[in-house]
Amino acid sequence: MDPVASDVPVLAAAAQDLRELNTLGLPARAAAFVSVTDAAQLPALSRLVREYGSTLVLGGGSNLVLPDEVDGLVVAARLPGVRRVGETDVAVLVEAAAGESWHGLVQWCVAQGLGGLENLALIPGTVGAAPVQNIGAYGMEVAERLVQVRAWDMAAAQPVVLPASECGFAYRDSRFKQDGQGRWLIVSVLLALPKVWVPHMAYPDLQRYPGLQDRPAAEVRPQDIFDAVCAVRRAKLPDPAVLGNAGSFFKNPVVDDALADALQLRFPEMPRYRVAAGLSKLAAGWLIDRCGWKGRALGPVAMHERQALVMVNRGGAHAADVLHLEAAVRADVLAHFGVQLEREPILAPERG
Repeated sequence: MDPVASDVPVLAAAAQDLRELNTLGLPARAAAFVSVTDAAQLPALSRLVREYGSTLVLGGGSNLVLPDEVDGLVVAARLPGVRRVGETDVAVLVEAAAGESWHGLVQWCVAQGLGGLENLALIPGTVGAAPVQNIGAYGMEVAERLVQVRAWDMAAAQPVVLPASECGFAYRDSRFKQDGQGRWLIVSVLLALPKVWVPHMAYPDLQRYPGLQDRPAAEVRPQDIFDAVCAVRRAKLPDPAVLGNAGSFFKNPVVDDALADALQLRFPEMPRYRVAAGLSKLAAGWLIDRCGWKGRALGPVAMHERQALVMVNRGGAHAADVLHLEAAVRADVLAHFGVQLEREPILAPERG
């Protein structure tokens, strides 16, 4: 990478209040915080990373549980830009920088007449965070559209281009998550959007949505799916700007078919999705609801009244309150169903 130009903003770490930078609205403070707005700042960032040791990369703050005092260096990835960069025989290629809003990118693609991301509308957070979690919703994951990721290896202080096949994508997982916090800062993603678009409407909420299933698929447009997904999400999920939350708090558990079979004998109505030979995915929200946690509070936090999978901050919550409710819900689901739930948001390290 070229040396930092004189007009590139200097990186200097400073203390930062993070309450407005996490969607759970938890009071948190970073003793060292920097905002990266230009790729030319990345060599300087690696020098700061070595100075501070541990690093937390912050996107939209929508998938984080922050302690009162966050350890190490907090890096906000704010790199801007979305552009159409080319095409293949079957797809249009779009590159989006890490600091862009994910939902904004989906809107932009739909407005350009490009289908392929509309099922992922209204997911909070940034483009850079999308491959970390391999975000997914309504029958689609971002890995299905991703061609490559441009990233900065902060330990090696060098740029890396990773094809999708080397990103280790799995259900709400990737190598960017597995390699540990602070190893990677995603710079941009390259997406392939199909020229011959086929709507994905198999998800139950979309099957029930008025005006979709009673039309021939050839008459459905990306805008129709986008509008339906937005309407369904707004009806079911709280707006973080109004009620603090981090979206789905638990992953849908994947269990062996023997356990799923035994549970379905006891609970014939239990949602179940076969995902691979011998494995089934269960609906965490249903399990939590059956344990009586839907709409139930524990101190200043609660499982949402319309969606038991979402934990909400009713006001004044700290990370300890979030972890207390998490432990209680996990214990009940394990006791009732023999299923171990796993938290989806990342727990940031606390300064000792």
